[in-house]
Amino acid sequence: MSQAGDYDAVKKDILEAIPSDHYDDGTYGPNMIQLAWHSSGTFNGKCDGGSNGGTMRFQEQYSDPQNKGLENSRHALEAVKQKNPWISYADLYTLAGCVAVEQMGGPHIPWKPGREDFTDKAKIPPCGRLPDASKGKQHVMDVFMKRMGFTAQETVALMGAHAVGECHRSHQGYDGPWTPNQCEFTNNFYKMLLERTWNVKKWDGLRQFEDDETHKLMMLPTDMAMLEEPFRQYVELYAKDQDRFFKDFSAAYAKLLELGVDRSTNGLK
Repeated sequence: MSQAGDYDAVKKDILEAIPSDHYDDGTYGPNMIQLAWHSSGTFNGKCDGGSNGGTMRFQEQYSDPQNKGLENSRHALEAVKQKNPWISYADLYTLAGCVAVEQMGGPHIPWKPGREDFTDKAKIPPCGRLPDASKGKQHVMDVFMKRMGFTAQETVALMGAHAVGECHRSHQGYDGPWTPNQCEFTNNFYKMLLERTWNVKKWDGLRQFEDDETHKLMMLPTDMAMLEEPFRQYVELYAKDQDRFFKDFSAAYAKLLELGVDRSTNGLK
């Protein structure tokens, strides 16, 4: 058991929890990135939701259909919590996302501790606040830019996390990976958007797009919105410049993980 405040020990334990013999190409990495994302993306832009509270551990939140599949990371991180009982779930979930990004070859994410775990279930954000992948550009702008306060560039940078992982039909109804190298955090998401030819997939599932070249890769309707302005210029930028993408993703993801954390009134620094 580590000493309270020994976040290096927690990071080490998270790294040991990422490999898996029975999940998605042997890694929980992309799932942990999404867990941190969904734990933070409930912020309503005013006074509730976001990463503070660790409410993803409650059935009322993890039962949101958008969170189906994230129990894999939550269960994997329970072993980390048991070894480091002093860390809050809110800090553990967000830190795990940062560690996973770097473990998969992505940039270092500046992360601050100090989130607390709520016990009052009245503070659990309602279901339905996370982005709906079936929607288009206006929905992306409403959720990312109007409600959560991101710029168009930050929105595109966050979407770049789709370089890793894949969708499972049994989870949200979509199926397949975005890139050929879904275990490597790169700028491939943007390259695939621009270099491949995308058409609506003919199948009995939810509306998604597949590449004409291999019929193995997919894009969601919200991904395709990135090809429209005001987003496309940043897709083109990141497709050409992975270093710039890493820099901007690091800043945007760190900002995402701070949503709902009021460091001016609760003593956090």
